[in-house]
Amino acid sequence: MVEIRQIQRAEFELAMKIVWKTFLEFEGDIYTEEGVKSFYDFINDPLLKRMFLLGEYLVFGAFVDDNMVGVAGIRNKSHLSLLFVEKEYHNMGVGSALVFSAFRYSMEQYREYRFSVNASPYAVEFYHKLGFQDTAGQLAKDGVIYTPMCYTITP
Repeated sequence: MVEIRQIQRAEFELAMKIVWKTFLEFEGDIYTEEGVKSFYDFINDPLLKRMFLLGEYLVFGAFVDDNMVGVAGIRNKSHLSLLFVEKEYHNMGVGSALVFSAFRYSMEQYREYRFSVNASPYAVEFYHKLGFQDTAGQLAKDGVIYTPMCYTITP
């Protein structure tokens, strides 16, 4: 059984380790050296951790038997960020549970009903299956490849 909850302060580094490990496993080989470095710098930026500690960047964790197996972040109240699930837990509903738990929180706390994500190439089909729509074609910034997408919930 998977438990989804906001992570605690002491769990932030573990969450970023899961993100990095999973990124390298599924995305690292398609990104340029610049893209891999940009991604690494982003998840290790002290500003990201500071935003987390201030409650401006929310991170939800998926836990199985008290072990974190996936993470999803929300920034700016409605932008999904850093959705990563360990390989052993793919196709088990963990990613979907993380997404919709984060959305539920934003709807309840901030009355947000339109969400955005910059989907990595590996995740585009996953987001399409959840109902996300592309808002532009594939883009790249600082070597990071993504497709901007949105998801709207009718209240």
